[in-house]
Amino acid sequence: MFEHKNYSGEKTKDYELLIKQLDALSEGEKNNVALLSNASALLNQFLTEVNWVGFYLWEENELILGPFQGLPACIRIPYGKGVCGTAVSEQQTQRVDDVHAFPGHIACDGATNSEIVVPITIDNQIYGVLDIDSPINNRFDEEDQYFLEKFVLHLTKHLQ
Repeated sequence: MFEHKNYSGEKTKDYELLIKQLDALSEGEKNNVALLSNASALLNQFLTEVNWVGFYLWEENELILGPFQGLPACIRIPYGKGVCGTAVSEQQTQRVDDVHAFPGHIACDGATNSEIVVPITIDNQIYGVLDIDSPINNRFDEEDQYFLEKFVLHLTKHLQ
């Protein structure tokens, strides 16, 4: 599941290492664009079977495209629309095994079949979302969700 030579292939152990790498890369950095850019690059090289990894940031009551790895994407997502907008409106992670069955799914990339979106909050205010797409159905499981939520929690400690 994990490509990088520094990872063991043991999912839990590798996610823990990923989070340590995030903290090491982010320590002392004050620029949010730089932090989010490195976070998306780190996830993109860590995860296999994904075709888009990135962030949408909450501005003026909508999500706006932020740093990402992958093909060009939708620039704006309204509150409550698609998987990302639903994650914001419900304030909880959306793990979707088949995006084509998700009511109101926004198809930025027709190759995407599953998706996980983790809301990012700072001081109980929505900051944005981490969005990860996969061309594989059922790509993300409960363990992925747990560790991606933990990844976001660590990331928020570095964001200004």
